[in-house]
Amino acid sequence: MTEVGNYDKNIPFIDAFLTREDLKKYGNKGNALILYALQLKYKLEDLDSVAADSLIDGPNDKKCDLVYIDRDSGEVVIAQGYYSDNPSRKEAKANKASDLNTAIGWLITRDISEVPSNIKSTAIALREAIESKEIRSIKIWFVHNLEESQNVLDELKTVENTAKHVISSKYPKIDIEIEASEIGRNTLEDWYEDLEYKILVTESFEIEVPGGYPIHGEEWSAFVTTVSAKWLHSLYQKYKEKLFSANVRDFLGVRNSDRNINFGIKNTAEKNPDNFWVYNNGITALVNNIDILGDKKLKIDGLSIVNGAQTTGAIGTLSSPPSEKARVPIRFVMCNNASTVEDIIKYNNTQNKIEASDFRSNDSIQQRLRNEFRAKFPNIKYYGARRGHNIIRRTPPDLIPSESAAQALVAFHIDPIIAYHEKTKIWIDNKLYSKVFNENTSAEHIVFVYSLLKSIERIKIDLVNKKDSEGDEENKNKLSDAESNYLTFLRNRGAKFLLLTAIAECLETIIGEKIPNSFRLGFKKVEYLDEAINSWLPIVRSVLPFHRQLSEALKDGLKSKENVKRSITNFCSMVESMCYATPNLPSFKEFREKIVY
Repeated sequence: MTEVGNYDKNIPFIDAFLTREDLKKYGNKGNALILYALQLKYKLEDLDSVAADSLIDGPNDKKCDLVYIDRDSGEVVIAQGYYSDNPSRKEAKANKASDLNTAIGWLITRDISEVPSNIKSTAIALREAIESKEIRSIKIWFVHNLEESQNVLDELKTVENTAKHVISSKYPKIDIEIEASEIGRNTLEDWYEDLEYKILVTESFEIEVPGGYPIHGEEWSAFVTTVSAKWLHSLYQKYKEKLFSANVRDFLGVRNSDRNINFGIKNTAEKNPDNFWVYNNGITALVNNIDILGDKKLKIDGLSIVNGAQTTGAIGTLSSPPSEKARVPIRFVMCNNASTVEDIIKYNNTQNKIEASDFRSNDSIQQRLRNEFRAKFPNIKYYGARRGHNIIRRTPPDLIPSESAAQALVAFHIDPIIAYHEKTKIWIDNKLYSKVFNENTSAEHIVFVYSLLKSIERIKIDLVNKKDSEGDEENKNKLSDAESNYLTFLRNRGAKFLLLTAIAECLETIIGEKIPNSFRLGFKKVEYLDEAINSWLPIVRSVLPFHRQLSEALKDGLKSKENVKRSITNFCSMVESMCYATPNLPSFKEFREKIVY
């Protein structure tokens, strides 16, 4: 990822992409660009964890480079990537877009016994998520760094129609939105610029309001009023996600669940419009200008909703406009100071929680953990359920995202099934949350557990890179049979959490001593996250040969507690046999000397 064509110079998103050291380990630039696009679109913090589950490696990928499945939002992204270093190339080849037809066929309809091993677990996970009605939208992307073109667009229309036919035929009772898109230079540049919190909807609007009042600060002016939900519905229908260009989150979608807040908003708008105003927290929108035209008329120039994306999206996705009776509280804010604008965005999204983890951002445990990290690990960043707004532009190399930390803690102390399938539940369910975030949870322990997860992911990346070294014929496909088996195991979705749980279960055997309280486990001396990861690598490599004992638990997509329990028991028995036959293994002894418990 060092060469760059002349046409790419001074293009901000390309410059930023090529300086991202963390993306270089994923080999070819096409895969790296897909991950970058995914991060720009979904504001992902832990890209390595996403890559470990979502990237499809190997030559027999059936024209599918990535499948991102987010059960919480109900979204899937199926992507093919391409990066050109040729400065004379103007547009991407259309046949690369048409290749996505092949990907859809193998992922959705092909007999699972015929699907190659490197995409089989992905196909199983995708089909199960669709069948369980957890997916509301499938996005099919062709990602590249060239200009968008009509030729590619035409091919993608065919891909979209094919996908709609395939999915509606196989799942006739399940309603899923299918959209095929060319994610080229212009789109990527727009997404990158969105990180600057710009107002992308620049039109002027004259709005009928029942009244309201202005209020002013030193650096801002605002008007507080209510607007009709019907007006918001029309805005969303026209502008979609552009309405949220200055927001830290897009609309997250609606699933038919009492726990899904957006479903509740939608339900209220349809069935109880009279009370919508009193039930809803309201919306904050940035505008470029405000004119009061009279007692009941307002003119605004430009619009970006910085708080209330879920309200707007839920209303906007109604099948028909809501009743005129449904009113929404709103404040229009005009501010030209960039620093103040950033604070408006930040504090609005701190007060009105959007992500499940955000409900815990002011939790006393998270506050204590943030303070502990600042005091004990100044080089390691932990936001503790808060989100760094500049995370995509300047990804800290030693970042521990709170969601990934929570998944690692649950896998280490409780259950890999919850860690893999129910990451949102960790933050919503008080009982579950308190099991992993409590007075015993320390910054040292989070570093200890999270670095184990990262070491497993790193081993997978190393195996992939060894297998498919780009342009290195001498080392290409040089995996031993054993290493090929390790990679096959780690390709399974959820395998990293299962292996983490298994290692945690037999940790007393590994160190040769009783562990009175597993929450006290930590490293004696760590300044950087890499040091902790490197300490785990010999342990993971030593026990990975026993992966076959865990395979049964993955056959059903990591869903059976009985299979997990039985598999981990068998795994631990193998580790016990190894330790009994070869006591005081140097790698185990060295690890024991590095930790406290």
